Amino acid sequence: DSLSTSACRVQRPTNLATMIATLSVAALGLQLGGQPVPRISRVSSVEMRDPIRVAVIGGGPSGACAAEVFADAANFDCTLFERKMDNCKPCGGAIPLCMVEEFALPPEIVDRRVRKMKMISPTGREVDVGRTLKPEEYIGMTRREVLDGYLRDRAIEKGATSVNGLVQKIELPTPERDTYLVKYSNYDGKSRGVPSEAEFDMLIGADGANSRTAKAIDAGEYNFAIAFQERIKIPDDKMKYYEDLAEMYVGDDVSPDFYAWVFPKYDHVGVGTGTVVNRPAIGEYQAAIRERCADRLGPDPKVIKVEAHPIPEHPRPRRVVGRVALVGDAAGYVTKCSGEGIYFAAKSGRMAAEEIVELSQGGSRLPTEQEIKDTYLKKYDAKYGPTYLVLDILQKVFYTNNGAREAFVDMCASDYVQKVTFDSYLYKTVQGNNPVEDVKLLFSTIGSVIKGNAIAKPDKVFSNPVESLKRL
Repeated sequence: DSLSTSACRVQRPTNLATMIATLSVAALGLQLGGQPVPRISRVSSVEMRDPIRVAVIGGGPSGACAAEVFADAANFDCTLFERKMDNCKPCGGAIPLCMVEEFALPPEIVDRRVRKMKMISPTGREVDVGRTLKPEEYIGMTRREVLDGYLRDRAIEKGATSVNGLVQKIELPTPERDTYLVKYSNYDGKSRGVPSEAEFDMLIGADGANSRTAKAIDAGEYNFAIAFQERIKIPDDKMKYYEDLAEMYVGDDVSPDFYAWVFPKYDHVGVGTGTVVNRPAIGEYQAAIRERCADRLGPDPKVIKVEAHPIPEHPRPRRVVGRVALVGDAAGYVTKCSGEGIYFAAKSGRMAAEEIVELSQGGSRLPTEQEIKDTYLKKYDAKYGPTYLVLDILQKVFYTNNGAREAFVDMCASDYVQKVTFDSYLYKTVQGNNPVEDVKLLFSTIGSVIKGNAIAKPDKVFSNPVESLKRL
């Protein structure tokens, strides 16, 4: 196909402070990606007469929720870029109860309401979890193509301009052009993509773990996991078993540093696993979880889709540079231990957009880099930093060897552990602070660790010194 180039201007519709490294964008003589470092003031704002043109790059939960805020705001023109409108991201799809109300999600978005979980240890011990839940409490199970599509459509209905296209390059501002130039392939349905470009005053990078926005602003690298999932159709009687039940398997056979899962969807189950430390062996770990849950899936399970995707392990060193803010996976907002990212993606997108809108004073000025850091980043880190820290510690303690994994499952039999865990997950606040129960938990944890190490088999030794150094 012959591709015609169109240089189009998009039409306007009517704290983890120690982890943040500042980038001096006023320095002279430095080069970034072959382009002069943009001279964007970090301390003085720019007054605006025309609407502020903001590009949201990525149409998942983080991008869609950011675009919705900008579409609602006065004197903002928002363009939402998404390369694949029916994208099925490999994801367990679990969302906390607080997200359903906070983001006004309709009932049909939630495929299953999980009220029971089964934790399965390396030796096969099973612990039922969920008896502390109230009747109205549940974990929502979603399909990403359904959830993402709904959030994206809602932003478009409120006035965001949707572009079905792949962003290929971002050119930073120069002394002659104080805007960001976004170059992309516009999928018009008639060709493989028409090369196009548009200028914007601000960018929101919501384009996932392989974020081109992050690369354009030199946001720094992060370590990552590989998540692998198969969507599997199983007989109706087997599906009935998973009606309101999810399973989590631990053991070095299914992952040396994470867990494997069986999560119920609308008319099938998602079976998957993930790892950071031994990514080349992800196929072996997937085969192991399939073997461990084989009896529950029935004699003839049918794989209907295979998915794999990188998942960030920690926030990027720089999440705001100039007038660009990263959100969701692009920023590195996935928790350790649980691997949760959907809620934090949606929340970070909304929070970043809300702070930028407020700083703009009715769309009359462009906020500075420092102002965005002082609001969006500080508020996000203050609110969710403790959650990331606690889950990071838990993963390092309980996912490192089979003895610790046995102890982890054993501890899940405690009503106190179940209540604190579910309350923390469902409402996104670190729970606990019961001194008496915490002391009891300390001693029971010691006992569980001793018992776990006595019955667990040694972990399999592996080595991948080259691949393990790769970063995104």
